[in-house]
Amino acid sequence: MTSKRENNPAESISRLTILGSTGSIGTQTLDIVREYPERFVVTALTARRNWELLARQALEFRPAIVVIGEETYYDRLREALAGSGIEVACGENAIAEAAGRRDADTVVTAMVGYSGLQPTIEAIKQGKRIALANKETLVVAGEIIMRLAREHGSEIVPVDSEHSAIFQCLVGEDRKSMRKIILTASGGPFRTVSKETLESVTPADALKHPNWSMGAKVTIDSASMMNKGFEMIEARWLFDCRPQDIEIAVHPQSVVHSMVEFCDGSIKAQLGVPDMRLPIRYALGYPERLLSDSQRLKPAQYSCLTFEAPDMGKFPLLGMAFEAVEKGGNMPCILNAANEVAVAAFLNSEIRFTDMPRIARRTMELTPYIKEITMADLVATNTEARSIAENIKRELKC
Repeated sequence: MTSKRENNPAESISRLTILGSTGSIGTQTLDIVREYPERFVVTALTARRNWELLARQALEFRPAIVVIGEETYYDRLREALAGSGIEVACGENAIAEAAGRRDADTVVTAMVGYSGLQPTIEAIKQGKRIALANKETLVVAGEIIMRLAREHGSEIVPVDSEHSAIFQCLVGEDRKSMRKIILTASGGPFRTVSKETLESVTPADALKHPNWSMGAKVTIDSASMMNKGFEMIEARWLFDCRPQDIEIAVHPQSVVHSMVEFCDGSIKAQLGVPDMRLPIRYALGYPERLLSDSQRLKPAQYSCLTFEAPDMGKFPLLGMAFEAVEKGGNMPCILNAANEVAVAAFLNSEIRFTDMPRIARRTMELTPYIKEITMADLVATNTEARSIAENIKRELKC
């Protein structure tokens, strides 16, 4: 068999910083590093609170620095790595500093939620390649982020399977010939249940995704289809298109990861098994395709691939995402903040599944709208919207 090195004669060492290394995307990124030890070197790892896994990762991959977000775990992490020669730091500012370190070429932004925004900005300002897995970065500040990337020569390669699919479909194409993006969605665990049934579903029910293995927050967003709303907003900025040029197609088999329709009526699609290592591998190796022995898609196993329109009445958060991006300004930031509060409350069994869109809607109505935004505006909006959402949550609390 041809070795990976023989198949990539022009390869060079790529130095990685992985933000959120203990989460689903982060751990799978490290699987890719294990797969290509001659290709990738880890220079920095960060995590929010899972200091034990972070310590094990650090001892295996020997980065220059590790950062734990929650400072209460700093002493335990430092003790676990005593004598290793690995620098240990803590706090949000330290994560942002790690993202901007000069000893990395690529920064994998796998942090979940709004907390991934500032570290991504720091990496962009240093001209890093961004392997983008943090949806909220573009949801909250898409216009600002894309402008900064152009100013600093920072290349953004998407990691989400849907955006990776669109990205791959557009390689070699004139972007002006793109007519429409067709963003596919699995439909989540509640695709076939009634709207009334959603009133009584539990967090355990919502965490049973039919096809993908993801972190808790992303899995709940998939169940509510908020995840697809965020992906639509991401696509609007990544591929410089209008929201009305993005169509959502529910595709339960999760084999067609997304499609692009061109001006001549042709549609290109990217297909593959539902395994996040595929788009992660593509993002890390781009523009090369790295040789892999991973599972292959066997078309004969899928005699029927189906597509259907999403039920906006049953999943109102998806409609709110279209409203938010159409209005622009700080409205997507407001929606994201409300959703983060709502998801956390639902996971803690404080509210019902159907209360999440209620919190989002009221927060969008009550938080002051700003049309022309700065980063300072977004920081203030995030704080205010979260406070408003918390108050609404207390009113709805089971």
